[in-house]
Amino acid sequence: MMEVLKYIKKNKLAFLSLYILIILYLFAIFADFIAPYPYDYQHKNSQYHPPTRLHFIDEKGNFHIIPFVYGYKKLSPTLPVYEEDKTKKYTLRFFVKGKKHYLLGFIPTDIHLFGVEKGGKIFLLGTDKLGRDIFSRILYGGRISLSIGLVGVLISFTIGALVGGISGYFGGTIDNILMRVSEVVMSFPGFYLILALRAVFPADISSVELYFLIVIVLSFIGWAGLSRVIRGMVLSIREKEFVIAAQSYGASSLRIILKHIIPNTFSFLLVSATLSIPAYILGESALSVLGLGIQEPYASWGNMLADARSISVISEYPWILSSGVAIFITILAFNILGDALRDALDPNLRKNL
Repeated sequence: MMEVLKYIKKNKLAFLSLYILIILYLFAIFADFIAPYPYDYQHKNSQYHPPTRLHFIDEKGNFHIIPFVYGYKKLSPTLPVYEEDKTKKYTLRFFVKGKKHYLLGFIPTDIHLFGVEKGGKIFLLGTDKLGRDIFSRILYGGRISLSIGLVGVLISFTIGALVGGISGYFGGTIDNILMRVSEVVMSFPGFYLILALRAVFPADISSVELYFLIVIVLSFIGWAGLSRVIRGMVLSIREKEFVIAAQSYGASSLRIILKHIIPNTFSFLLVSATLSIPAYILGESALSVLGLGIQEPYASWGNMLADARSISVISEYPWILSSGVAIFITILAFNILGDALRDALDPNLRKNL
């Protein structure tokens, strides 16, 4: 493992990707604290508000160590057209009081990482059509979009590793049955299966139930292909001396599979998991963009892109695509990291580490 970390450190792009992913997950975990506003808070008269600019130099040319923002005035009562009001200046503050929330889900507090003085507003990435802060919603939405990949991979890879291990170790009739089952499962198109199930379930199904529906269906489809690869690996591993020794000592088949065989596939599982997480993120995003995934007012990166289906909206308010940028960065980081892990764990490349 130390050799793998050493290789990733040498690969600057992979190391950067690892840091980006760590930061994204930390932002999602501490979204309540970092976000200046709740995900569903609507600011009146701030629909499609452009990103707030942070200033260090005021209108008189004076430099400020602590940045500040100007107030905004709306130029039209009906259109979202704004202009900075330089007569109103609000200093950026850290550890400010705001809406009450539960840090890590159980620590009650009303302290937020940053905000501006009373009377001011700060929208780092602008607002949406309802006046909700996009930066805050991206942080909260990351909890769903990022966790759905981890949970989905955890479930599908656990099933795939066990089924592949049992199939490869025992062979014969058990192998034939399990592989035929996996072939049937692989024939199901996961995305369209979710669409079909979504049509069956009532329209008022909660976002929590939809979350688990998406995870279960994608996991149900995802384990089959993995199990076939693990089976092939186990067919080779079961002939190794340490497995034969364990058999001679009377170890049970389950113990041999779990303690000796599956651990020898961990390097492959780690790389595959890293490269598979983006598929779950994209699956949830695609469903939410179509209005079939996580429902409003809850935030996910997918349903935040729903407004971006209109070319006119994108051209007028390009900051609406911010969640799409978050998806792109996350998927790119996972793929770069996965490729680096694959190279680091490849026996043919270890001599170069």
